[in-house]
Amino acid sequence: MGPAPRLQPMPSARPVHAGRLAGWERLAFALVFALMMAFVVVITISSARAHGQGGAGGSAGSPSSAARPRPRPAARPRAGAGAGSGSGSGGQTAGRAARAAWDHRLAVALAPVVQGRPGSLAVGVIDSSTGAAAVYGRRLRFQAASIVKPEILAALLLRARHAPAGLSNSDAGLAAQMIEASDRVAANRLWDLAGRAGGLAAADVILGLRHTTPGPGEKWGLTTTTVGDQLTLLTDLTTAKSPLSSAERAYELSLMRTVGPAQPWGVSAAAGPGGVSAIKNGWRLDGPARLWVVNSIGVVRRDGQRLLMAVLSRGQPTRAAGIAAADAAAVAAADCMTSGG
Repeated sequence: MGPAPRLQPMPSARPVHAGRLAGWERLAFALVFALMMAFVVVITISSARAHGQGGAGGSAGSPSSAARPRPRPAARPRAGAGAGSGSGSGGQTAGRAARAAWDHRLAVALAPVVQGRPGSLAVGVIDSSTGAAAVYGRRLRFQAASIVKPEILAALLLRARHAPAGLSNSDAGLAAQMIEASDRVAANRLWDLAGRAGGLAAADVILGLRHTTPGPGEKWGLTTTTVGDQLTLLTDLTTAKSPLSSAERAYELSLMRTVGPAQPWGVSAAAGPGGVSAIKNGWRLDGPARLWVVNSIGVVRRDGQRLLMAVLSRGQPTRAAGIAAADAAAVAAADCMTSGG
């Protein structure tokens, strides 16, 4: 055998396009690359224009404006929103501001009345046609004296609903004596029938009197109250939104319109010519200093408006001085409410 043949290494495999490209191939690649770059430039410019229109507030029909949410405009207050109108915190704030404005107006009107006078005074007035209300001395508490008697009668009327015959004729006679003549004996009897302090307290819950404390034992005159609670009671006697029926309200107001000659003072001084008053006044000596409590509540008409009014005072040197203060305060409060706001 001769010598084995020598194996030659095989040449390495090369890609098809290794080495220099033909001229036509280079031209084709250049054209493709140029077309790709032109496409990228067109897309970039279009996108930039679209974003620019959206940022500048494009038309409502453009795709950019439809895709991007717009901020909501701030809520506008309703025209004419005032005391008690509107809902939510805005309406409540407006209501508080209106009440504060009326309270300030009443305080200004009462300044000449209280200046230099002894004792303490609280006054409240509501215009029942508009609901406007003003209160002076809101937080002060006073002995009620005989102005508790309409409250006793209201409690008795609520209790009589559960009696088979309702309010008896004899009890109605006592009620007339208690309100019209401010008779103490009749008041003592009806205080017992109404359940005394416990019965009055239960009725006060129904009537909405939250700051009134019935007197102890037989001392109904020592019931303490506020001017705001007295306005609430008058509201119960004059509006349909009341725990008292229309017949009960009419009955009690009829008694308050026919009070005796010893009581035509206080809030009745604020009534206009021919104005019909439904009132109840009260007075009593208080404490070892022998100072007077003098109170007046009621409903009067003045300048075509129906006003619910309460004037409470204590520390008066004489009954006559307390009556003069009540008269002056009632007239000032009525002027404040009827002269516009």
